[in-house]
Formats: sequence, structure tokens, C-alpha cells
Amino acid sequence: MALHRLTSITMGVPNVAETAAYYTDFGLAPEADGWFATRDAGRQLHIVHAPTRRLVEVRVGADTPDDLAAAASRLHRLGVASRVEGTTLTACDRATGVRAVLDVVPRLVQDPVPAPLYNGPGRADRTGSRAAGVLRTGPVRPRRLGHAVLGTTDFETTTAFFRDGLGFKASDYVKDHGAFLRCSTDHHNVFVIAMPVTFLHHTSWQVDDIDDIGRGAFAMLEDHPERHVWGLGRHHAGSNFFWYLKDPAGNFSEYYSDMDCVVDDQLWTPEVLEGTKGLFDWGPPPPPSFLAPDDLAALMTGSHSAVR
Repeated sequence: MALHRLTSITMGVPNVAETAAYYTDFGLAPEADGWFATRDAGRQLHIVHAPTRRLVEVRVGADTPDDLAAAASRLHRLGVASRVEGTTLTACDRATGVRAVLDVVPRLVQDPVPAPLYNGPGRADRTGSRAAGVLRTGPVRPRRLGHAVLGTTDFETTTAFFRDGLGFKASDYVKDHGAFLRCSTDHHNVFVIAMPVTFLHHTSWQVDDIDDIGRGAFAMLEDHPERHVWGLGRHHAGSNFFWYLKDPAGNFSEYYSDMDCVVDDQLWTPEVLEGTKGLFDWGPPPPPSFLAPDDLAALMTGSHSAVR
């Protein structure tokens, strides 16, 4: 596909310093001007001030200037204005106000991380040593940004903006209110979900494996048990392992590994999932606050008390 990765997001929060400290603990490397970097993909999170928490901007990598022209044409057919300047296209989703930027940038190539050896019934792939996961001592640092989840009051308009305008592909749908959309080979890079107010539900960050999910969450919770939201578990849509935590502004952040990979669009058939099927195959059930965050009412009224 012409689009090839989610390069960065900008998150607006009322409490910038507290939120920045949280993402430093989470394993992102702080840089200048409110930017945070991952191990493999550089600057991927920008934290700025906003009256209430929200997704301000999504930046997406494209291959060529022709890809920008094609996106501009599609957006025009939707009645969405866009601006192309050099190797950048900018447009805004009318339903959420989120700014989307397509940049012509090189594709990200990640060095392969060797899979750990696992023993199983009738199979001793690891002998004479403890599992690699229990021998790791360094802090967990996410490899790259995987996806962002955006609540919208106009599900059809926001889905069309990303899918029919920008050129994202649909991987799966949650009946009547959710769309898993990809701009890379990941199962999803943006999940659009119908909500009574526009807000950023969560961001998701790739780590090496399930051990690093557990190690990362354990370190985050050791002195801050209030950060826990949901996990450990395995999703159905995307198939990835997950653990969710909550930042001081109320946004959720997810450590994930083992996401479904769609290399050939023709070989993937989107499903329409119902009920909790898309949420998880195993793990504890999601808390009510995951499906409807505690500050939704405050967000709907624009109250600054949305910050927890």
C-alpha cells in the first residue's frame, strides 16, 4: 500500500509535566519541545497543552508525492479540504477536529529481534538455562508506536476520512461502532470507535514479547498501583498480547506484542465482530472504565476536572 506506517501522534493534555513524567517511566525517551522517542522509530509522541485530553494530530508515512496527490483527490471527493506543500499533505477530520498529516518519508526497517526459546510438551528447545525473560534486567523501552484509538461522535464520517480519504485499509469492524484501520502491515494503526464525545482512548506501543509486556507493566505498577487498567490478556482483533495502564491525564497506554501482520491485502478478509469478541480471547474481563472511561461526563461538558 502507498501508506506505510504511523510515524507519530500529538496528544493534548491539561497537565503536561505530569503526563510527560509518566511516559518517561513508560519507557519513552524524552527529547526537546515535548517530544518522546521509541527505540526503533525515533520521535513518535508529542505532548502539548490542551484544556482536556485529546488526540491533536496523527502523522502517517507515504511513499511518494503521487500518493499525496491521490489522497488529496479522494479527500476532495468526500468534501474534505486538504493542503499539499512539498512532500506533506494536511487535512482535518470534520467530526473530531483531528489533524492528519501525510509525509513522504522512508519506510521503517526494524532489525529482527530473535524469538525466545520456549519449552513445550515433547519439545525442549531451551535446555540448561533459565528462560531469557527472567534473566532480563534492563528497563523496558517500546520499539515503536503501534496504534491510536480515537473516540468520535460521528463514526461514519471519521471512518470515511481515514479509510476512503487518506487511504487506510480496513482490517476488521466491530458491528455498528468500531473500525480497525491500518496504514502499514500491522492489523491496525487507528481504531475508530463511536463515543458520545471526541477523545483519545489509548495509544499502543510495541515491545519485544509477552515477557516485556509483563516486565514493563510490573515496573509501572510497583510504586503506582493506581495506574493499572486491564491485563494481561490477548485480543481477538489483532491477536496481540496486551496490558493497559492509565496516564495522569486519563489516557490509556498499552504495551503490546505479537500483532497480526497483513502483508498481502488480498489474503486478508475483514470480519464484523459482535459483542466482546473483538476485545479479548483470554484474560480478565475489561473493567467498565475501559469501555466507558470515568471522565467521559467531564469530557462531554469540557470540565477541567477530567484530569485524574
